[in-house]
This record gives sequence, structure tokens and C-alpha cells, in this order.
Amino acid sequence: MILITLALSAVLAFVFFIYINNRTVSNILTGLAILSLLTSIFFMIRNDRYHFGLHNESTTRTQKIYSASPSKQMPMMIYQSIGTADKHRVYVYKTSANAKKTTHTAAKVTTTNIVKRTSGSNRIVTKKVYREFKNGSSRFWFGLTGNGHKYVKETNTIYLNKSWTVLSATQAKQLQKMASSKSFQAKQKAAATTYVKTKVMAAMTKNPTMSPAEQKKITQAATAEYQAQAMKQLIKQVKAN
Repeated sequence: MILITLALSAVLAFVFFIYINNRTVSNILTGLAILSLLTSIFFMIRNDRYHFGLHNESTTRTQKIYSASPSKQMPMMIYQSIGTADKHRVYVYKTSANAKKTTHTAAKVTTTNIVKRTSGSNRIVTKKVYREFKNGSSRFWFGLTGNGHKYVKETNTIYLNKSWTVLSATQAKQLQKMASSKSFQAKQKAAATTYVKTKVMAAMTKNPTMSPAEQKKITQAATAEYQAQAMKQLIKQVKAN
């Protein structure tokens, strides 16, 4: 309505000044029309620059997230820095365990990402803030300005299990390259064999009558334990570099 009032005031000011012969009446009506025009411009500027007639409202959405890593034994959250100062980051994840494509947080300066550790489920809580009209009167006057339901900012709080590793995209590529190298795999295979044998022998010393099924169970547990330790050490090395 403020736009209609502005346009109508401009037209009336012209009509009153040109087509009314009585100068006194013409000047009064023209002055009132110009006053209405200036008032409309004033409140339009207040609405656009200082958000007059608007207030902030927020919406909150929680999304369960899954690791973007191809390895189930190595869950991680990958991020990409925006700019050289690393002030803004885009975090990459999946929205389901079987998702083929990854999702990422918005690459906007109005987006704030906070990573927190949790013992609960991995999730991202997104709080978006919009400017909305305060009441029906504000909507009536400023509804045509396009300032209603206007995006302001968002905050993503990312809750990650302690088992997850947070790496940059560069570090993730480096980790994958190192883990898949033949020299690393050969070294780890020999070390894993020794580690598992030591664990099995220690268990059999305590229980000489251990069955083959029990030995297999200990072997599998020791193998997984060694792989986790080796990967943790490799991640530590990547971060140090």
C-alpha cells in the first residue's frame, strides 16, 4: 500500500498544481500531496534500511547425518574452507546411510557453523532467521515492498560422535592416498599379524582350552582393534602435516 500511496501522491500533486485554477486551493492540496509523498518515501526508507514494521522470527530443523567417508570403519566430517583465512567453512555429510550424493552446509557469509561433540546421535540442527511483518497493519502498508519473509542468517550446530574425525578436504584426500599406498598396506599387514598373534597367544595362555570359535572371535576383535589404532595414528600424522 505504501507504494500505491507514493505513486498516487505524486500523481495528485501534479494534478492539483496544474489543473486547479484557484491558486490557494491548488497550493494547499499540492502541499498535502507532496507531504504524503515525502512521508511515504520516509517510511519506505525506514522499512528497507531499518526494518520498520518487521521483526525477526526463527525456524529450527534437526537432520540426522551420516559420514561422507567411503569407509564405515573411518567415519568423518569433511569441511572445505571458503577463502584463505579459514573464517568460513562448508561441512560435507550425507543425509542417509545409503545416500550416493553428499550434502553440504550453505556457502554464505551469513551462515555460522558450530561443531560440538556428543554421546548421542550425529545430527545437524539448523536455525534460520527471517524478517517477518509484525502485524496485519505492517503487512497492509509494506506488503508490496518484498521485505516480508526475508532471509537474514542461519546457524548450523553440528553434533558429532567422538568416534568421528573432522578433516579438511585436503587432509581427507591425503589420508586416503596414504592409506591406499602399497607400502603402507604391506607395513600394516605385517604389523597387524604380529599384533593379532600376540593377543591370541595371551588369551590362550589364560585359557588353554579355548575353542577354535573363541580363537576366531579374539582374532577378529584384535584385527579391528589394530586397524582402529593404525588409522588413528595415520590421522594424527595427516593433521600434523
